[in-house]
Amino acid sequence: MADSGRATVGEYMTRDVATVELDDTVTDVANRIAESDDFSGFPVTDGRRVEGFVSARDLLLAADHEPMFKVMTEDIIVATPEMAVQDAARVILRSGIQKLPVVDEAGNLVGIISNTDVIRSQIERATPDKVDKLARTLANIHEVTPHDERRTVDLAALTPTQPTVYADELEGRVYELERGLAEPLVVIDNDGHRYLADGHHRVKAADRLDIESMEANVIVLGESVELGMAETAAKAGLEDIDDIEVVDYARHPLVQQTERLQE
Repeated sequence: MADSGRATVGEYMTRDVATVELDDTVTDVANRIAESDDFSGFPVTDGRRVEGFVSARDLLLAADHEPMFKVMTEDIIVATPEMAVQDAARVILRSGIQKLPVVDEAGNLVGIISNTDVIRSQIERATPDKVDKLARTLANIHEVTPHDERRTVDLAALTPTQPTVYADELEGRVYELERGLAEPLVVIDNDGHRYLADGHHRVKAADRLDIESMEANVIVLGESVELGMAETAAKAGLEDIDDIEVVDYARHPLVQQTERLQE
């Protein structure tokens, strides 16, 4: 992520994109949509170059034998990896479409970003500002000089500091990891003892998918200090990922608040 903390399309797009070819027929593409819950349309490509987009609605209006180059929408809106997610969100909202193909300077397909990805970009983001703020707080409280490192961390070696995660958000994190998308964790290394400061939904999702390690921004304190979060974790009986409880989304405080407003 850029130093400004601005989220870009390249950071949140899905890189493994399902496509169809110019000569594929309506029947071929309709069968692919019918056999999967994940697709309602596809970019149409010639090699790697994006030539158009075909939706389920386009297929309904065409004969079964028609090829994609006759059925597809040719005048399509695309994004670039460098585009700000907020700008992509505006395009998606104003155009009424659900997905934007992402292309490089040559017009070659490099990914796709959906309205779901846009929402995901605003949830549980490990921005540089978040990491810097936590490091400054630790420095002020404990009079240490921490530094941060980017590491791959063993999830089994992390001590969680949050006792619960929400089932609805957990499903979102599983979705990310299955597509190779995930923000780095934020971990505090207190003289070799690693506490998970941010990313509890992500590690719980990784555990579900049998992922053993993840990228993390690690704040290294340089000396042993008495962390308040360590005391909190001990009181809550938190020793490893298995100790994090998954709470049904119906009990999520935001959902409860919404329900109260409707009463």
